[in-house]
Amino acid sequence: MKALLLFGVFSCAVSNMQAAEICSKSSPAHTVALLELYTSEGCDSCPPADKTISRLYQSTGLNSEQVIPVSLHVDYWDYLGWKDVFAKKTYTDRQRALADLANSRTVYTPEIFIAGKELRSWRNGMADDIRRINQKPAATSLRLGIEKLADNKLFFTLQGNSTQDAKLHFALLEQGLVSKIQAGENWGATLQHDFVAREWGDAYPLAAGKPASFAARLSVPANAKRKNLSLLAFAQDKQGNILQALSMPLCEALQQ
Repeated sequence: MKALLLFGVFSCAVSNMQAAEICSKSSPAHTVALLELYTSEGCDSCPPADKTISRLYQSTGLNSEQVIPVSLHVDYWDYLGWKDVFAKKTYTDRQRALADLANSRTVYTPEIFIAGKELRSWRNGMADDIRRINQKPAATSLRLGIEKLADNKLFFTLQGNSTQDAKLHFALLEQGLVSKIQAGENWGATLQHDFVAREWGDAYPLAAGKPASFAARLSVPANAKRKNLSLLAFAQDKQGNILQALSMPLCEALQQ
C-alpha cells in the first residue's frame, strides 16, 4: 500500500479529486462510534461475539451513521492447531497498543473496544454506550472518495479536517465470510464472520486545524466478493480516542 500526500492549494486539489471519483461519502456532524472486536477462529468463546457483531444493526436498530463495527482477527491463537486465515499480526499489534493506552497488561478474545475504550459489559448491550458517543459533536470531519479498482487494487482519496492532532487509519472490510473449522477449539463448527478487516493501511498524520488530503490504495484479496466490500476510515488521537469514523460500501459500478 502506498499513499501520496497531496500538497498545494487544498480547494483545487479537492476539486480535481472529486472530478475523478466514482462515489464518495462524508462523515456526519456528530461522532460516529467505532466498535472494534478482537476475535479468533481458534477461540471457542469467540463465536457468540462474532454473532453479536453480525447482528448489531438488527438487534439495536442502529445504523452506520451511529456505529461502525470492525472485526479484527488476531494471530496469537493460531498455535492451538487452527490457523485463522483472516488473522494478521497487524491486528494483534493494534490490540496490544490499545491495551497499553489503557494501562492493561493483558489482551484476550473476545475483547471489544468502543471509541478506543475497552467495554467489558458488551454482553449486556451496547446501544446506550453508542448513543452517548453519538451525542458528542465530531472533532474531526472525514470524506472518502473511491476512484477505481484495477489489478486487484482499490484506489481512493481520504480527506480529513480536525480540531485535534490525530492519525488517519483506513481499512477494507468484508461481509458474509464463512469458515469450516477443522481443528482447534472450534473443530467441526461452521463460522460466519461480518465486518472483517481484510486489509489495513498505514496511518497518516492529521494536524489540528490543517485540512489534509491523501491519495491511497488497498489491495483487494483475490477471493473477496466485491459486493460485500466496504471502506473504513477513522481518526484517532494519541490517547487512543476515536474522534470520528466513516464507512462506505464499494460503488455499484465496481461490484461486478
